[in-house]
Amino acid sequence: MTYGKITSEIVDQLVGICGAEFVSTERELLVEYGHDETEDLSFPPEVLVKPNTPDQISQIFHLANDHKIPVTPIGARTGLSGGSLSIHGGIGLAMERFDKIISIDEKNLQVVVEPGVITQVMQEAVAEKGLYYAPDPSSKGSCFIGGNLAENSGGPRAVKYGVTKDFVLNLEVVLPSGEIIWTGANTLKNSTGYNITQLMVGSEGTLGVITKAVLKLIPLPKQNITLLVPFSSAEEACKAVSAIFRAGVIPSALEFLERDAIDWTLKFVGSIDGAQIPLNDDVAAHLLIEVDGNDQEQLFGECEVINEVLTEYGAGEIMFAESEAQKEALWYIRRRVGEAVKSNSVYKEEDTVVPRYELPKLLAGVKQIGDKYGFKSVCYGHAGDGNLHINIIKGDLTEEVWETELPKGIREIFELTVSLGGTISGEHGIGYVQKNYMDIAFQPASLLLMKGIKGLFDPNGILNPSKVLV
Repeated sequence: MTYGKITSEIVDQLVGICGAEFVSTERELLVEYGHDETEDLSFPPEVLVKPNTPDQISQIFHLANDHKIPVTPIGARTGLSGGSLSIHGGIGLAMERFDKIISIDEKNLQVVVEPGVITQVMQEAVAEKGLYYAPDPSSKGSCFIGGNLAENSGGPRAVKYGVTKDFVLNLEVVLPSGEIIWTGANTLKNSTGYNITQLMVGSEGTLGVITKAVLKLIPLPKQNITLLVPFSSAEEACKAVSAIFRAGVIPSALEFLERDAIDWTLKFVGSIDGAQIPLNDDVAAHLLIEVDGNDQEQLFGECEVINEVLTEYGAGEIMFAESEAQKEALWYIRRRVGEAVKSNSVYKEEDTVVPRYELPKLLAGVKQIGDKYGFKSVCYGHAGDGNLHINIIKGDLTEEVWETELPKGIREIFELTVSLGGTISGEHGIGYVQKNYMDIAFQPASLLLMKGIKGLFDPNGILNPSKVLV
């Protein structure tokens, strides 16, 4: 598709909509907003606009449709699939001024929030009132709620509480046509028509721009226990995951980390109080396990059950976090793994997910494919969900092998994942970098249906083009 180019007249009209202070064509700023955390990709917009009302976004869409200008929503730029990259230039729609927590309804356990609010800021605001918003991505200290909605983010505590979609009741959305709608109702049950709310969640900014969200909250758990468990076999660690659930325990978090993931992270972050982790030579992987609730005795009982299971699968000496500082240190390490891997080497991260019982087969298959194509991988992720993040390390691979052979290996990883009953993204989305693999996960009829939905919402193809679908 051929898109229109930004002219001085269009820039002037954008200034008229948002004000000169919030429209920029400064090259340095455009480059800053032209990348996220996806590899080293850079696609700057031609003009950056920072609206702060739905009406301003509506006017921008009317202008963009008139001139066939692409519009790319840009949040906190923490994404890992290139979803906020301005592939075709055009207008970069920075959402950071939508930064208000509008209301916290303690009677109905709901919060109304704008998409530019940082996830952790909202979590802390509701926690002060004894309430809990569980979706907990590793970048929670910098990512926006809007990006979490766009990607249907999960995080460690999704295993017990669910992912972002499970907390969304209603959304205010500006459609690519410029119309402003609410998608649902502020109720826990809603069987009224098609579920447009859930269609929007996970649509990666391709169907509309979310400007308000009504989110469900739950009471804040009062107690938690955190364990770090070493294994001499990574596959045995993965096998233990499913066994814990079969024993009747649902942890609030159950994370898998290969040895290199912890080694590299400890080197990356340096000394941390409370993070004295014994790493014997025979340790190949760890499970980071958390249980939470309101009854300390019940949690101790769950830990006893977990300990019995772990012993059956050859776990080493379990480290119990004895203080809040030690718990925070362990979670700090877990959340910094991605950055640590990125600091070590050029890499590609694949976000696979399978039924949790199949996790050992996935891990073994990934290593076999790596041997076949000559790449090293560092794996970690939300094992309780069967969600394995596979970091493929370039190391000493030549540029030619990296560009031409590696995609074949990635395709084999995704084919293995789907053959095990899984799919090619658990929480990072498809975005720009994974769209060429969608044929592995979906039949042609399903892809055609998705393209039809995109065409209905966005007939001129202006909103976040070249994402999700080829």
